[in-house]
Amino acid sequence: MLFLVIDNLITLTSDAAVWFGRLINPYCKIRANRMGCANLSRTSTGVFARIRLFAYLCCNLPENMEILYEDNHIIIVNKCSGEIVQGDKTGDEPLSETLKRFIKERDAKPGNVFIGVAHRLDRPVSGVVVFAKTSKALARLNAMFASGDVHKTYWAVTGGTPAEPEAILTHYITTTERNNKSYASPTPRPGAKEARLTYRLIASTERYNLLEVNLMTGRKHQIRVQLSSIGCPVKGDLKYGAKRSNPDGSISLHARRIRFVHPVSKKEIDITAPVPSGDSLWKALEEGATRSE
Repeated sequence: MLFLVIDNLITLTSDAAVWFGRLINPYCKIRANRMGCANLSRTSTGVFARIRLFAYLCCNLPENMEILYEDNHIIIVNKCSGEIVQGDKTGDEPLSETLKRFIKERDAKPGNVFIGVAHRLDRPVSGVVVFAKTSKALARLNAMFASGDVHKTYWAVTGGTPAEPEAILTHYITTTERNNKSYASPTPRPGAKEARLTYRLIASTERYNLLEVNLMTGRKHQIRVQLSSIGCPVKGDLKYGAKRSNPDGSISLHARRIRFVHPVSKKEIDITAPVPSGDSLWKALEEGATRSE
């Protein structure tokens, strides 16, 4: 769908946009860029008008990006597996840079665009990610994540069935940087950090289960290693005990929902990320979870 924005006050459909543009000036020129944005400009005696025509089409968004929420201070996206949130040693473009480029072109910004990373998701994990669009929002989001004021819910598809349909898991996690892997112990160990989460079995198929997981702490690979420790490795997660990989290299762990108080406006933010599209197992489990509510 196309939207016409005039001085940020009026929104029209694509047909109305064409009509209005011709009404202002039948000889106006339209220059579009590859992000689906176009600028229409016209000057006449004593009159200046500048119109921005935005094409908010899924195909015009950067690949693998779905915007779930956006305002002047934050932007929340649904990350696809395989994307990195922040730059790393691979040199691949992270979502933070993709967003900068997208916003700069979409909004025709002449200067640099600020995008701050407040938290991360592992590369093979999909789901909701919050970015800051201002330094004020970033500082406050960082403090909120550190203090546990941001509530995240994950969905995990597992091959194993947990002994209890609902429980709190407590482990002590150590991480080895050499192989980028975490290890969970049921008892405290030197250098280990306590890790706690809650899970609930919410849907099942003949071969797989869907667990809803809420983190109580934030440790490296926490969900993956803790679920593996109870015999329920995440589907596709070879590093933590899955029997086979997923065809696309993902793991079936999805950041489903995030809830927090907006760092600037103070309104309640509650965002749910759709499960990966085109995956029949995810769809079947989502339908099962919906029926059980």
